Amino acid sequence: MDESVVKGTATQSGVDDARIKDLKAFDDTKAGVKGLIDAGVASLPRIFIRPPDELVEELNLGYSQAEVPVIDLSGIETDDQRKSILDELRQVSEEWGFFRVVNHGIPSSVLDGMIDGTCKFHEQDAELKKEYYSRDQFQKVRYESNIDLYRSGVANWRDTMTINLLYSNEVVPDELPEICRSSAMDYINHVTKLAETLFELLSEALGIKVDNLRAMECARGRTFVCHYYPACPEPDLTLGVSRHTDPAFLTILLQDHIGGLQFLHDNNWTDVPPIPGGLVVNIADLLQIVSNDKFKSREHRVIANRIGPRISVACFFIGVAVPEKIYYPAKELISDETPPVYREFTVGEYMSNFFSRPIDKSGLDHFKI
Repeated sequence: MDESVVKGTATQSGVDDARIKDLKAFDDTKAGVKGLIDAGVASLPRIFIRPPDELVEELNLGYSQAEVPVIDLSGIETDDQRKSILDELRQVSEEWGFFRVVNHGIPSSVLDGMIDGTCKFHEQDAELKKEYYSRDQFQKVRYESNIDLYRSGVANWRDTMTINLLYSNEVVPDELPEICRSSAMDYINHVTKLAETLFELLSEALGIKVDNLRAMECARGRTFVCHYYPACPEPDLTLGVSRHTDPAFLTILLQDHIGGLQFLHDNNWTDVPPIPGGLVVNIADLLQIVSNDKFKSREHRVIANRIGPRISVACFFIGVAVPEKIYYPAKELISDETPPVYREFTVGEYMSNFFSRPIDKSGLDHFKI
């Protein structure tokens, strides 16, 4: 990345020159957070330390022991069971925005394979990983640390391999890293089918036509982010991922046994513990727009941990970016009593806004009428 661009971007975010230098030095290693661990760091570099006012503000938020809902998808072919699932799905999408699914049809061998493949990619020889290191958001497969490194106020303790199928829907095996190629192809195919099923159910739960969200091609554009969170020497001072909402219609998350995901529910941070064989699903920004605020996209984060590495794979279903497709609140949900809350938009417009700001700043307000 051109240094003048880095400096210009960082300065706009109010980042001082010393921080810019530290960010650039970290980025230039192309080794990510894992590289710091491999070098034997015993304390956090300052670019990862959250500011004191942020830590104080956190004290105003409580922690909840609430149990995140679990939806069992078995029996969706039978009328009675489908109705029960739809009622449950409607409630959790309106009130929680987060839920876990079991009996979703993806074999445990495929889930385990994706976790293992992600771990192998991040733990392979550093020189091999560097071939994929890039901050070009249009690159189909890239490896980086912190997508918003030069825009955020503080860096997060994680590295990421991204498989970007937003601008090209085809998955060409040879474009994927050989070390995780087979497991990634299997997982991409299975989780896309699950997303199509979920969009059908969500359409019914919204009370619109059963094929409405599918007709919008919500599951067409996809981005897979394969996160690696090394064990952290000072987890209380940083985060794995800052609080944010997701730039998508729907997110399906695969996480290993360590956990660390939390979302904001009734102004309390609530843990989303992993279930063996289960997946986490959350409503994302674009579905909140299309549902005209009926379904909620919730802020969430990942805490850092002394235990690690933690592995997770999030699939963002983002819709159609190319050619441009216009999205807007579903007409069936609009009336004189419930006017549209949001204006028309394209995925390209939404993503441009996303890549222009830190991830902890919501993009929803930008699209409100």
